[in-house]
Amino acid sequence: MSRMVGTVSRGIRAPIIRAGEDLAAIVTDSVLAAAADGGFAIRERDIVALTESIVARVQGNYASVDDIAADVRAKLGGETIGVIFPILSRNRFAICLRGIAKGAKKVVLMLSYPSDEVGNHLVSLDAIDEKDVDPYRDVLSLERYRELFGYEKHPFTGVDYVEYYESLIRESGAEVEIIFGNDPRAILKYTKNVLCCDIHTRARTKRILKAAGAERVCGMDEILNAPVGGSGYNEKYGLLGSNKATEDQVKLFPRDCQDLVEDIQKRLLEATGARVEVMVYGDGAFKDPVGKIWELADPVVSPAYTSGLEGTPNELKLKYLADNEFSHLSGDALKDAIKGKIQEKDDNLVGQMASEGTTPRRLTDLIGSLCDLTSGSGDKGTPIVYIQGYFDNYTTE
Repeated sequence: MSRMVGTVSRGIRAPIIRAGEDLAAIVTDSVLAAAADGGFAIRERDIVALTESIVARVQGNYASVDDIAADVRAKLGGETIGVIFPILSRNRFAICLRGIAKGAKKVVLMLSYPSDEVGNHLVSLDAIDEKDVDPYRDVLSLERYRELFGYEKHPFTGVDYVEYYESLIRESGAEVEIIFGNDPRAILKYTKNVLCCDIHTRARTKRILKAAGAERVCGMDEILNAPVGGSGYNEKYGLLGSNKATEDQVKLFPRDCQDLVEDIQKRLLEATGARVEVMVYGDGAFKDPVGKIWELADPVVSPAYTSGLEGTPNELKLKYLADNEFSHLSGDALKDAIKGKIQEKDDNLVGQMASEGTTPRRLTDLIGSLCDLTSGSGDKGTPIVYIQGYFDNYTTE
């Protein structure tokens, strides 16, 4: 009979992992031990996913506030710099801001409003409407912002990020001026040297600034994209995807992950005879409808994955088939008709009505989101996720 259980996602406990350890061996051993303990078999096309943080930790991919300062100073001149469009995060950006401020005499901080790139709101859209402010055109000084909106605190963290970032910059030894706007060209009134801190819109922001006459323009992806005095680095993403490690150190997004995922795949094949897919994952890609946070603060969901995870889902919408083509059927006749349709489906369903409403996203983004929700970001102790049945469908026996 058809298998009654579909997709299962399991958090796999692992030892606390340190720099220099054999991560491929640890992941393989942890999965095999979990299978024995949990009573499940390793099957073909199962998925093993490991969080980017343990990869970076094994690599020792860390950098200090002073390393950030040195690179900012070298690339942006060390005088007045514009720091535009950062996300509002104590974990993701605050420690980077300390390093940035240490690399300049003055920071002109331009915050996007009403929210940052990943959905953290400084003020509500209702407040914007009430005050008759146009966030696409109006550039606000700190004084004007306070006059209009007062001292707003984030609903989940209780932090006034404007006040928090202002104090961080001052404590790091730089002067600070804060403005609010969404047109990157507004910063050029204050300085021609700009650090773009947006994540997924960074290429456009840099292009606009350069065309408008900026002299030195860098993105976060260009800070620590090479070692500074022996520091960690990421040649592709720089500071993007970094997290706070200590009060004066960040853990960078991991690099050189492809060999690792292929090594784990090979080890599990040798141990079990099953070819599983393997990926490294960071933030999932989903939005919280209450807090309005779009989770993806990493530059990508998955920096490395095995070839079987390439592409997008190729699925039929069962409820569409049941309500349309087979609306006259019920019971076993309906079940058999839908199974037959699945078995006969094209290899590429793009544009076909029967696939409309299936999620049009890459497999790695969907699976990474599932993994991020499974492992959490706190004290679960499950930095490895094991997924079964993801590629099953209604016909799978």
